[in-house]
Amino acid sequence: MNILIFGLGALGTVYACLLKEKGHRVTGLAKKPVQEAVREHGVSVTGIWGEHQAMLDEVATGLDKLSVAQFDLIIVTVKSYDTEKAAAAIARVLTPATYMVLAQNGYGNFETAAKYIPAHRLILGRVIFGAETTGLGRSKVTVIADDVILGSPDRLIDHRQVEEIVSVCREAGIPTRYSDQVMKYVWGKIIYNSALNSLGAILEVNYGKLAEVEYSRKLMEGVIREIFAVLDRTGQEMLWPDAQAYIKDFYEKLVPPTALHHPSMLQDIQRGRRTEIDALNGAVVEMGRKHGVSTPVNEVIVALVKAKETMSLSFPGPNNCNNAAGKC
Repeated sequence: MNILIFGLGALGTVYACLLKEKGHRVTGLAKKPVQEAVREHGVSVTGIWGEHQAMLDEVATGLDKLSVAQFDLIIVTVKSYDTEKAAAAIARVLTPATYMVLAQNGYGNFETAAKYIPAHRLILGRVIFGAETTGLGRSKVTVIADDVILGSPDRLIDHRQVEEIVSVCREAGIPTRYSDQVMKYVWGKIIYNSALNSLGAILEVNYGKLAEVEYSRKLMEGVIREIFAVLDRTGQEMLWPDAQAYIKDFYEKLVPPTALHHPSMLQDIQRGRRTEIDALNGAVVEMGRKHGVSTPVNEVIVALVKAKETMSLSFPGPNNCNNAAGKC
């Protein structure tokens, strides 16, 4: 299969490396420092899935710089705030046979991409394994809570087409399965990230520590209950009957396997980068306002993350990786 990985950050590097190692033709798109490093040294993955190394077939900084511009599969792993830019660029090279997988955090990626890409070519992914960047073109898989879920939100794609892509990912060593109810899983991940990622970034601790302390537990449970109230008002179905059922699974099933993981949002702040808060708690606040549901806990979380993000961007300190090479 001819595959394009749009974004060679922590997640994109994992997909690029494992898919190439399995024998697919893999092209990567990345910023110049990453492009140069990957061209010279390839991509590598370490961590709980073992050690892997691969040289990509091509790596460039833009679609207009590629020798091959037609792909069977495009996997988008950029931050949610870059989805529109990525989708607009991809629309110019999309063929009737190309499928595009959105493997990103947050709410609104599908809706944004669908402004440029036909919905029957868009596959939404729920990714709930954790990866951390250890260098340019280097990634470490740290935790996994469940399989990656792939599906068409409006069931516009024949399930056999999606399951073919599921098989490609699974054979490459990335646990993946199909669901015709992918939005239920995506919202489960949004709740998980809104509770853990955002608060972990504010308090600068791993997920397990958040679950140990009474005060952070109360905050996370407030975030969860508000999101369920918003989704109940909008009519969005969930995998759990109510917030209390989710909270039970949250502490018993979701947090334990990811307890040692540090939030990607914290990594973004430490590197002096913009966070995805607007696609997580921020999206919940906006939906709450639209549908008349109060979300005070989420509002405070958003304000604190934005304050920390602004300070990091304005006054980068010694712990920030805010330079061209992305090195500390």
